Amino acid sequence: MRCPFCGFEETKVTDSRMLGDGEQVRRRRECLDCKERFTTLESAQLLMPRVKKRDGRSSPFDEAKLRAGILKAIEKRPVSIDLVEQAIRQLCHKLRACGEREISSAQLGEWVMEQLLNLDEVAYVRFASVYRSFEDLDAFKQEIQKLKQNLTKSEEL
Repeated sequence: MRCPFCGFEETKVTDSRMLGDGEQVRRRRECLDCKERFTTLESAQLLMPRVKKRDGRSSPFDEAKLRAGILKAIEKRPVSIDLVEQAIRQLCHKLRACGEREISSAQLGEWVMEQLLNLDEVAYVRFASVYRSFEDLDAFKQEIQKLKQNLTKSEEL
């Protein structure tokens, strides 16, 4: 690590501590030349896969866009923001863990719908209606019927 005071390239770490939930490390350093001390923060730089759109374009994953879509789906629903943030963290973890450089927007949309189904059924249907481009009332009916059948099957288990 280069000293921010004199530019010397060798420093020693005098103290290291985990911050918050363990995703960052705070290091206290001392320059071996000018003896000045400074603090650095380290965190893993994990690359998220790019999202391949239906029209073939590819764009960087945007967590803010994901959050906005989920928040729009749960608008005026009794879902705590903590559960939403937990769902977003799980989705981001799943994206990193998939090991792919690129993921289809269709796959990402399915994962979002899985999370929404766990949060709120109405939010799930709202998101599905936009994501799957429901054209008429019958499409809503079919999705709700499918949802009811899946819930009945899971209750029987």
